[in-house]
Amino acid sequence: MTILVLNQQEVEQLLDMRGCIEAMAEALVSLARGEVHVPLRTVVRPAGEDTFIGLMPAHRGGGAPLYSLKTVCVFPDNPTRGLDAHQGTVTLFDGETGQTRAVLNASAITAIRTAAVSAVATRLLARSDARTLGILGAGVQARSHLEALRLVRDFADTRIFSPTAAHAEALATESGATAVGTAEEAVRGADVVVTATSSVEPVLRREWLGAGTHVNVVGGRPPTMRELDVATVADSSFYVDRRESAENEAFDYRDALEAGAIGRDHIRGEIGEILTGSVPGRTDPEELTVFRSLGLAVEDLAAAEYVVRRAREQGVGVEVPF
Repeated sequence: MTILVLNQQEVEQLLDMRGCIEAMAEALVSLARGEVHVPLRTVVRPAGEDTFIGLMPAHRGGGAPLYSLKTVCVFPDNPTRGLDAHQGTVTLFDGETGQTRAVLNASAITAIRTAAVSAVATRLLARSDARTLGILGAGVQARSHLEALRLVRDFADTRIFSPTAAHAEALATESGATAVGTAEEAVRGADVVVTATSSVEPVLRREWLGAGTHVNVVGGRPPTMRELDVATVADSSFYVDRRESAENEAFDYRDALEAGAIGRDHIRGEIGEILTGSVPGRTDPEELTVFRSLGLAVEDLAAAEYVVRRAREQGVGVEVPF
């Protein structure tokens, strides 16, 4: 047998954002229908270390069974080295024999599929007339979210803030956006907001957000995963990719719960449930909506399967005897 190996550049070439957005929508529908098994991620963090390794397995049954495992090392200081904070692999295993079928670079998959999921949420929850985008962060996820969200809404104005002004300026120049000097300046008056930081404290404040704003929350440094203040969580219609993941891993949500600002029924629904019609999306143009993304192994499975299919169609990658 052979294993298909795909490096970062090959994954980036094959995982086009438009195709990934549709693949993520299908994956989230599959999750909502109970067609996949996705346990909570396992995190191994040595005592005294700021780094960790996460294991994210998934299984899909049915007529095309498949196992996947993302093994990802998170090194928060990597951006200072010019590297993505997420390093690792996504491995696909045959669902009938267990044989290893493909190994893919995880950094590219994580960057693209995370933004694609936010694009699905934005397509469902943001007002159709949204024209201003505010982004907190200027790293890998900020860049991929710029690409993804511009495919689902026609933004006339995009503002970017980063504590490192040079990073914001570089991304703004590259993308035709505007770098601003404060987080509030990026967010105030924005119709859609993205928080894509590694902060352990809230970077977004409720008073900066106008009526009808939609917020995609994708950052925060594990295990705290906290970018929102309690008031934003409490005042919003709060959506997630998966309830169990949010209840265990979204500490901005748990902060609001522990503070008594929200009840255990505060999560309105999962994105897949909106897609299947079992829960409503935005119901009022003045409503504040929040999508708290945790990142799911089923998203990695779907993205990797999409990439492998395209690689075999196009003859990309290296087949390694195993």
